[in-house]
Amino acid sequence: MADPLTPSAVDTARLKPLTIIPVWLAAVVAAVLIVVIAPRDEAFTWLSLSLGGLIVLTFVLQLAASQKDGLVSRTMLALCGSLVVLAVATLVVAVTG
Repeated sequence: MADPLTPSAVDTARLKPLTIIPVWLAAVVAAVLIVVIAPRDEAFTWLSLSLGGLIVLTFVLQLAASQKDGLVSRTMLALCGSLVVLAVATLVVAVTG
């Protein structure tokens, strides 16, 4: 009989999108807002600040999930995805600015 305190594979698999996709969506929203609204000379500052906010959001979601199995992989997926989104936004600002 399975231990009730041991998470099943289904719980871990279900937790992954719930803690990663919101960070990616927040990165896309932040990137679009920064590219569209921010003045070009301040865009790089706002992109850096948004990355800091996304790091905090990632850790808040991981702590709220309170699941230690897969913590590092979920954190890295969320942060690497948001970094890619912000890198594309940085490229857009650099090319158009």
